Amino acid sequence: MGGLRGEATQTTHFGEESPPSQREGGGRGGWEMTVNNVTRLLEARGIAYSTFEVPAEKLGAAETARLLGAPPEQVFKTIVALREGKGKPILAVIPGPFELDLRKLAKALGEKKCALPTERQAEQITGLQAGGISPLALLNRGFEVVVDELALLFEEIHVSGGQRGLNIRLPVAALLELTSAVVADVVT
Repeated sequence: MGGLRGEATQTTHFGEESPPSQREGGGRGGWEMTVNNVTRLLEARGIAYSTFEVPAEKLGAAETARLLGAPPEQVFKTIVALREGKGKPILAVIPGPFELDLRKLAKALGEKKCALPTERQAEQITGLQAGGISPLALLNRGFEVVVDELALLFEEIHVSGGQRGLNIRLPVAALLELTSAVVADVVT
């Protein structure tokens, strides 16, 4: 997946309006795309999106933005957070250059306190590797999704495609609808 370090390859998809060879991702005529549960979901819902393959290693949001040639503020990362008491784990989707503010997150959800798990705990909770955690890959799995309000400044944003090395650009409205996200100011 990806190419040489420093490159990202892009494929654009137009939901059900795309040619069958692209919908199937079959590699006809040298064309190839990464297909996983996230891309299948977006195809099934007819949501236009673009996939970008980057090196399949844990990259920071700034490095990912550089590889994509996108503004860092438009590349969002997913942070796993936990409630103080019992309740659904939280996926906070925030712009890459910012940090999650746990007090703002707790306030947005009506909680007293939220905490961050270790990277290993986050991987165990989600079943995904750090660097590949995506709210789109965890639909209907008991997570509450919070998207920082800065996403509303863009028509489209980049998020992880549910595995390291796969980035997806999609409309913010589609992300919010698919994930039933709460939109709030949760960054510093």
